[in-house]
Amino acid sequence: MGNIVEIKNLKKYYKEVKAVDDISFNVKKGSLFAFLGLNGAGKSTTINIIAGVLDKDAGCVKIDDLDIDTDLNKITNTIGIVFQHSVLDEKLSVLDNLKFRAGLYNISKEVFKTNLEFLSTKLEFTDLLNRPLNKLSGGQKRRIDIARALIHNPTLLILDEPTTGLDPVTRMLVWNLIGELRKNKNLTVFLTTHYMEEASEADQIVIIDEGKIVANDTPINLKNKYANDFLKIYSYNKKLLSALKKDNIVFTEHNEHLEIALKDVAEAKDIIIKHNKLITDFEVIKGKMDNVFLNVTGKQLKEF
Repeated sequence: MGNIVEIKNLKKYYKEVKAVDDISFNVKKGSLFAFLGLNGAGKSTTINIIAGVLDKDAGCVKIDDLDIDTDLNKITNTIGIVFQHSVLDEKLSVLDNLKFRAGLYNISKEVFKTNLEFLSTKLEFTDLLNRPLNKLSGGQKRRIDIARALIHNPTLLILDEPTTGLDPVTRMLVWNLIGELRKNKNLTVFLTTHYMEEASEADQIVIIDEGKIVANDTPINLKNKYANDFLKIYSYNKKLLSALKKDNIVFTEHNEHLEIALKDVAEAKDIIIKHNKLITDFEVIKGKMDNVFLNVTGKQLKEF
């Protein structure tokens, strides 16, 4: 599987502020790629450069082997973008917004009709087509934003915090559609998000902090490297407490369970085997992306 995005030594400076500071990474075709960082870390700057909205100061950016310096017009036809803030026209109807967007790509009436029917069904906005945007709820508008980005059948979909503040039903609709397009059309998804459960589903995660890439790997590798696993013991003999202290095992006592931060899964196995007569109910919890982000950057990536 080749790369659809190739970024080498990308730089964008604003006087003393190094918004994007010599970063390099690739995104494989058909993958779900997560780009994580706090606000101001350099995520949106990178996306705007990829999309041709912002000029870079240095470096190379290629989309499907096309260079943004020489083939930007071709590249924009293959990219769909959902920005943090809606770019839809509030005064126009849903249908007119989507017609206008499709017109920018010279899509035929037949293709537009087919794509509109598919997207409006999957995102459940068929009954909203003639309604003005300013009469829709936030969740409904976000569905139209997604449809706008997909109306021309892009090969790369950039989602800049697409589900922030959305209700669970709308989030499910969005991710079900994206999953279907990835499976059936090999759509590549470039995602920024504050929701760690979304990032955990990615094939690859890049963490950017103050313009620099500080981590680049799969979720499982990042968790193994930067996040503790936990042993939770729910049912146990009280003698276990003194036994753990005797073994110099640090634990936290909660109302309904004990919690032990593990060096690795093998440590959980050793504890359970040694104290099996004192433990009757337990589980091992894998480390979370929240822990990874905190340990890599020293900062908390809050969910909004």
